[in-house]
Amino acid sequence: MSLLNKEIREYREQLRKGHIQKAYKGIMTFMSALKSHMENVDPAYFSSALYFGYMDMTYFAFTSPALKEKKLKIAIVYLHEAGRFEVWLGGSNRKIQAEWIEKLKGKDIGNYKLSQIQPGVDSILEAILTEAPDFDDPERLKDDLTKKTLVFIADVAAIVI
Repeated sequence: MSLLNKEIREYREQLRKGHIQKAYKGIMTFMSALKSHMENVDPAYFSSALYFGYMDMTYFAFTSPALKEKKLKIAIVYLHEAGRFEVWLGGSNRKIQAEWIEKLKGKDIGNYKLSQIQPGVDSILEAILTEAPDFDDPERLKDDLTKKTLVFIADVAAIVI
């Protein structure tokens, strides 16, 4: 039996239990509500479509006009396996991303993590928003993530603008 067949059999068994579908739907519903919540904070910000991902990460962009002018974007990311929310500064493409990583080397970036230029890395700077989100209190979680994201955006703007 092929390895893929074995993996698919395990996947189907987990789906029969029903927990994966409920959890995934809950995460997607929350992410959609968070996106709407953040869009109401400042209509001048640019928001992207929600990227559902491959059960690895789910995210959307929420970017100020000043960052967008520099071909930069902010992503609010839910990492499925880690079960946490992060916020990332990204570039509009890999070239912009690599240029900004180089520009920020040696610069004071506070407590933020500077990414390395390598395949599969989609960020320039990263920060953890919350390690243990409480999805049972969605309003509080949306407010907390929004506040922390706005702080990140302000900090990033002070660094790059």
